[in-house]
Amino acid sequence: MKILVWQWGRRGAAPRNCVDWAEGFAAVPGFSSVYSLSARAELLREDDPPAPDLVLDTYSGAVGYVLRAVSTPWLVPRLVRWLRMLAPDMALCAMPGPLDLAMYAALHALNIPMAVVVHDADPHPGDGFPMQMVLQRALVRRADAVVALSDHVARRLEAQGLLRGKVLIRSVLPAAPLPALPASRSRAGPFRLLSFGRLLPYKGLDLLAVALTKLLPDPGLVVRVVGQGPERPELAALRALPGVTVENRWVPDAEIPDLLGWADGLVLSHREASQSGVAVAALAARRLLVATRVGGLAEQVGDDPAAILCDVSADGLTAALRHMMASPAPGPRAPADDGAVAALAGDLADALMCRRAPGVGLAGLARA
Repeated sequence: MKILVWQWGRRGAAPRNCVDWAEGFAAVPGFSSVYSLSARAELLREDDPPAPDLVLDTYSGAVGYVLRAVSTPWLVPRLVRWLRMLAPDMALCAMPGPLDLAMYAALHALNIPMAVVVHDADPHPGDGFPMQMVLQRALVRRADAVVALSDHVARRLEAQGLLRGKVLIRSVLPAAPLPALPASRSRAGPFRLLSFGRLLPYKGLDLLAVALTKLLPDPGLVVRVVGQGPERPELAALRALPGVTVENRWVPDAEIPDLLGWADGLVLSHREASQSGVAVAALAARRLLVATRVGGLAEQVGDDPAAILCDVSADGLTAALRHMMASPAPGPRAPADDGAVAALAGDLADALMCRRAPGVGLAGLARA
């Protein structure tokens, strides 16, 4: 059973997720995979880049997108030729983007069933690109199955009426392999706290700034806030605090292990969330983690003893951070359960291949 996985984003975790899923599927007995990335994907310029089966020249900026969208009638036949050559049995969009309806058209022309991974069912303030949710919902409506990365997302998709007649599959973000990192709290000196990710309003950095005013100055605590976003008052408030450094910049994938290696603990001060790739990486690296009890974060971190959940408030964050600083370093994680990718492969096969069986409908096959 051959699975095509594609994701045509340029930066961020989604292209890496595409590679991780494709490589994971290839390791499942009875399955193989092919995958496609954008020619502009950042990870293709790493020292040891992946080798996708199709590298698609996408676009750069709004003008580039308009020009690429205009050329879609010529793109679809090219994709059809590529699909005929590689002959996948089914396809998985690792995260929707602006050009994915072209791939859907090519898949539809060849009767290849398709599933879509949905990271967020609703737009976050300041996040995404114009028309993102309109295009995502158009793709989801055309998909045969939907993969939701949290029950929170699944409930929102159901409320939006996007799951009617579709198979719902619950899965999790793949954890990218990490190099060996120094153990948390293994170095002398202050506790190293990291807030990492896009610096956008929904990340609750205003709450974090207020919480840190109750903890600083403290020679036992240093804080780095690292990520990219618009300059806002909460960033100025964080910069003004003693012991806090704000680095408003894009962080390439290759630098993430160094950031995690620097930190003793991470904080997710979100006001809203569907799930978090930072949480996955933090727990995989055995870092202490403080996260607000919002959206899908609580179900994502589960009962991992390295995770501390708190209310969405400055007081809640303050108490949780104090708890974190007094906590011992987390012990080794239980051996990773690699069954999630295998389970997803099996679920996709069950859900999508029935589309080709005469008389078998998708309704009633939903699973959560």
